[in-house]
Amino acid sequence: MTLEKLHRKSILTFFVTSVFFVFIFRLFYMQIISQQRYEERSSDNSVKAIVQTPFRGVFYDRNLKLLVENMPTYSTRVTPADFDTKNIPLLEVILNLQPGTIQRILDANKLYSKYIPVRVKKGCTSEEVGLLEENSHRLEGVDYVIDIQRGYSENVKASHIFGYLREIGQKELERDSGKYYILGDQIGFIGLEKKYEEFLRGEKGYQYTLVDSRRRTIGKYKDGTADVQSSKGKDLVLSLDSKAQSVAEQELIGRSGAVVAIEPKTGEILVLASAPDYDLSEFSDVLNPEYLRNLQADKLKPQYNRATLSTFPPGSTFKVLCALAGLEMGAITLNSTLPCSGGFTFGRFFKCHGAHGAVGIAYSIEQSCNTFYYQLIFKIGLDRLHDFAKKFGIGVKTGIDLLEESSGLIPNEEYYIKRYGKDWPRGILVSLGIGQGEISLTPLQLAHSTALIANNGKGFEPHVVKGYLDENKNYVPFQFKEIDTEVKQENIDIVKYGMFLVVEGNGTATNIRTPGIQIAGKTGTAQNPHGNDHSLFIAFAPYEDPQIAISVIVENAGYGSAAAAPLAQKVIAAYLESVGYKKDDIKIAVMQ
Repeated sequence: MTLEKLHRKSILTFFVTSVFFVFIFRLFYMQIISQQRYEERSSDNSVKAIVQTPFRGVFYDRNLKLLVENMPTYSTRVTPADFDTKNIPLLEVILNLQPGTIQRILDANKLYSKYIPVRVKKGCTSEEVGLLEENSHRLEGVDYVIDIQRGYSENVKASHIFGYLREIGQKELERDSGKYYILGDQIGFIGLEKKYEEFLRGEKGYQYTLVDSRRRTIGKYKDGTADVQSSKGKDLVLSLDSKAQSVAEQELIGRSGAVVAIEPKTGEILVLASAPDYDLSEFSDVLNPEYLRNLQADKLKPQYNRATLSTFPPGSTFKVLCALAGLEMGAITLNSTLPCSGGFTFGRFFKCHGAHGAVGIAYSIEQSCNTFYYQLIFKIGLDRLHDFAKKFGIGVKTGIDLLEESSGLIPNEEYYIKRYGKDWPRGILVSLGIGQGEISLTPLQLAHSTALIANNGKGFEPHVVKGYLDENKNYVPFQFKEIDTEVKQENIDIVKYGMFLVVEGNGTATNIRTPGIQIAGKTGTAQNPHGNDHSLFIAFAPYEDPQIAISVIVENAGYGSAAAAPLAQKVIAAYLESVGYKKDDIKIAVMQ
């Protein structure tokens, strides 16, 4: 054998030996060192994880009355890998679905694994479940599970507060990146359901089962020791008073408008009602497309939350804030008077609804003298009024925990310069002084500013949720931003007294005097270029110890004393009764 052949043989032997040792090492590495990791990876093909959906947290009112609960329902699912699409017509007949419904659902979910069950109907009846059982031998890949849906109190609708659930969409799944949600999960869409989604959803559980190559269950994985129990979501305690909320909703039936009531000392929302509203129970099961179409086509926009989104000129209710601004800035004092001979001339004549003579600050609120405020705004100045109003939440979002909120508008000089130029017409100020013109507020902002006045310029950020109940049913409060407008007590006392005279003196809302309750308020009428004027009213009660502050707007209903004030009175009486005032002492006054 030549030297060259020996050299080639040595190389070949070395190569074969090296490959042999590589394989030996690899086998050793896989079977000994990484045995557990590869066993777990292999088990992916034989272990099926069944998600245990947790019960969602429920809603209680401030007195722990159940408002939103969980109710059992059946959902039918199809696992595409195991389902023969030839059986779609049969399944659609059993489930009372329109032809083509199931195919559209399956097509929409083609991007996901064919082994993930797809919900084709939620809210199946017991009859439908019975038919599924009878035809199970013909419907391989079809199963049903006990699901949950929301149930609502009969007395409180609160559709603009609670919100509703819907099946998670593609965008939400992409944002989540598989951290929690999977296809078919329900997620909070609007309102509190959306805002507090992470509190309400709970933690998922997982039940692991062994399956064969045909995905048939053959037993528990590791005797169930690897299973993870689900944990229920947190129950939220709302600040709502269900009795007062129910009264507000009943009084708004057949009207368009809003009611917002706040506990002055805490910023807790006691009532938040918007009309017209809609039935949340229609969204808890399989949504009827016709119901949704009718809802969206309704010109009155029932899904629109007028309490937090709609903006209106505040009318004469704004005079309260204007008066306080004048006092704080020294433009007027307790002893100041301004003349009213029936109107005010600035370029043209602006009428008042009376000739009030020499008008002081409290009397101006009691009689709602326009002439007083036509003059006062020039003494205050536009920019100073703008800055002061913002301290009371006017022209800025309040931060309420409902996600949807308008900021409204309180104009300043910069606003008018942008709109009209440097020589903007100063006559605009006359209308602003009585809450008309470009000033616009939400009912929530009106209630919030009234609550701050009632509580002597201090309070908290408005909120609907007070806290939650932990796993041991212990109440855990949330913390909220504290507000201090730093107004002088003597000035706010004057304004509050003027509001007292509106109802309890000779003012514009004496028709709502209520035995046993002293109410301080202010009527308002907001001009409406598209129809009848809007009726507004703000108030707090009892005067000596305010426990509720309220704003009411009834669209196209005329004077504030005609519609808004009597509605506010009924809500005030309902709430004060629930917190301890004797029922016999609270008698709703009837307009003559």
